[in-house]
Amino acid sequence: MQKRTLISFDWAIKKVLRHKENFKVLEGFLSELLGFDVKIESILESESNKQHEEDKYDRVDILVSSNKNELMLIEVQYDDEVDYFHRMVFGISKLITEYISEGQPYGEIKKAYSINIMYFRIGQGQDYVYEYEGKFVGRKKKDILNPTKVQKTKYGIDTVADIFPKYYIIRVGSFKEEVQDTLDEWIYFLKKSEIKPTFTAKGMQEAQKVLQYENMNPEDQFAYKRHIENKRIEMGVTETAIDKGKRMMKIEFAKDLLAEAMPIENVVKLSKLTLEEVQAIARGEDIDKEEDE
Repeated sequence: MQKRTLISFDWAIKKVLRHKENFKVLEGFLSELLGFDVKIESILESESNKQHEEDKYDRVDILVSSNKNELMLIEVQYDDEVDYFHRMVFGISKLITEYISEGQPYGEIKKAYSINIMYFRIGQGQDYVYEYEGKFVGRKKKDILNPTKVQKTKYGIDTVADIFPKYYIIRVGSFKEEVQDTLDEWIYFLKKSEIKPTFTAKGMQEAQKVLQYENMNPEDQFAYKRHIENKRIEMGVTETAIDKGKRMMKIEFAKDLLAEAMPIENVVKLSKLTLEEVQAIARGEDIDKEEDE
């Protein structure tokens, strides 16, 4: 049987999953991640996902409104941003303020979810799925501040955290492709754009049907190929820049060590540069300039 090619998730949320007949794919993904059944009411317009940016590979998002009046912002990010945590806070805060009418009581603020699918290594940690759990913890007694019975009844909540935005981060690159549960099946797809016959996660069967490259018209196939090629080129440029930055750090480190009169053999071991490179630096030569030439 010929293997069918599936389109990437970022292209899917930009071009395919916005249509109501395909909502079950997103509903499946969200249900597996959030741990409860999600039903999408509508897709809202989100600021960074404009049609004229269809060739911009580094970021794409989709804003979902659930049947429970919740806001769910799904963002796919390829480019490394050192302030990404801050942008997560800004983005979801902006959404909350945009979707409450002037004069509405604060109790009607929508529950918001920030779901971030990262293709770069954000932060320090060993896991590949992170969930932010907001709690008020007592400074002295270390107890958790909970809502009153009246608040629980009036707003339909169990904890104070049920009011606050919920943040999720999926670090796709940290996933080792060892599928242990149905959420892992989705993360495997996010990384490989592939669905195995044994996968049973919610929304997977629908994804297998609607995300096939062969089902697209020739114009969309051409646009998708261009999108993938642009992504490869830009990611290659990014990787080159990172490698060059690491090399510059090694060179500057070697210069500092030589300035402290450290023996060249020791500088080689510590800087991870070659003996010839360290000797050239010691003579005052610009080894990067020589390499570029």
